[in-house]
Amino acid sequence: MQDILVLYYSQNGAVKQLAQIIAHGIDSVPGAQARIRTVPKVASVTQTAAPPVPESGAPYVELEDLQQCIGLALGSPTRFGNMAAPMKYFWDGTAGLWMKGALAGKPAAVFTSTSSMHGGQETTLLSMMMPLLHHGMIVLGIPYTEPELTATAGGGTPYGASHVAGAAGDRPISEDERKLAFALGKRLAQTALKLAA
Repeated sequence: MQDILVLYYSQNGAVKQLAQIIAHGIDSVPGAQARIRTVPKVASVTQTAAPPVPESGAPYVELEDLQQCIGLALGSPTRFGNMAAPMKYFWDGTAGLWMKGALAGKPAAVFTSTSSMHGGQETTLLSMMMPLLHHGMIVLGIPYTEPELTATAGGGTPYGASHVAGAAGDRPISEDERKLAFALGKRLAQTALKLAA
C-alpha cells in the first residue's frame, strides 16, 4: 500500500469532514491508503508548547510524513481569502525539504471551507497551491467531467474541493460537495500511483 497524506487544519470541523471524505476517495483506489494529519494552532504569545500529540483527532504532521507519501491533499479554512495561519506556519518551516527537492514531482490537491458563498474559496485554494508549486509538486484540480461541478449550488470548484458552511458553520456538506471531495481524493490516488510506478 502506498500512503497519500491528507493534511488539514480545521477550526470548526468542516475542513476535517472534507479531509475524511477525500481520504475515503483515496482509500477507494486499490493500492492507495490515506494518512490523515493535522497541524497545531499558532498562538501570538507562547507560554507553553503544544503537546506533541493532540488529545483527540489526527496526529500532528511531521516533515517525514511529506517525504514518505506519494501524494498530498492539503486543506484549510479560509482566512480573508488565504489559508489559515497554522497551515502557513507549517509550510514556512519546510525549507529543508525544498532544498532537497523532496516533494518535486509528487501530485497534490487542495480543499477548503468558507462561511459564505463568496468568502474567498478560490483564492484560498490558490494560496495553498503556491508553496506546493515552489516545492515542485504537480497540482491537480477537479475536471468538468465530474457532473457535480456544474450542478453544485454550494462549494466545489475546478481548483479543488470546497464547502459553504454558512455563517453559523452549521450547514452540512451537500451531496454535490461530498461527491466532488470524494472524486478529488480518488483522482489524486490514481495519479499518484501512476507517477510512483
